[in-house]
Amino acid sequence: MVAYQFKFAKVLTVREQEKTETELAYKESVMAFEQVATELYDLLKKKENTLDDQNNHLTQGLSIDHIHHFSNYLDGLQKRIDRVQKEVVQARSKMNWFEERLIEKSLEVRKFEKIKEKDYELFRQEQHRLETIQLDEISSLKFQNKEIR
Repeated sequence: MVAYQFKFAKVLTVREQEKTETELAYKESVMAFEQVATELYDLLKKKENTLDDQNNHLTQGLSIDHIHHFSNYLDGLQKRIDRVQKEVVQARSKMNWFEERLIEKSLEVRKFEKIKEKDYELFRQEQHRLETIQLDEISSLKFQNKEIR
């Protein structure tokens, strides 16, 4: 019996490697997004806490210097928040881009796996047909040998 060999085995291997590489890149982009999103959350939380502190201090009375200090601090914090928000948007779009590539690569691999399954089934049917022919020939030869004796 002949061993099965898929004609697109090398292509399937390459596609699987590409899929694996894309999965790794996607996971890295997710981690980068989570890191930047966490940083944004922390900055927003810090801003909220600072505003609460400022409001508490304002009710108790606050000097102009402290108000000026809070204002400068909040301005700097807002600039960092704006910068990190842009980074979050970029990280999200990068993550989405890698997700789309991963879906494409997964579909390609799945198509080749389906082709392989169908090809293997045709191979099995052909092997079965050849085996049947061979058994018929053996039976014919045995029958002829019995008649000759």
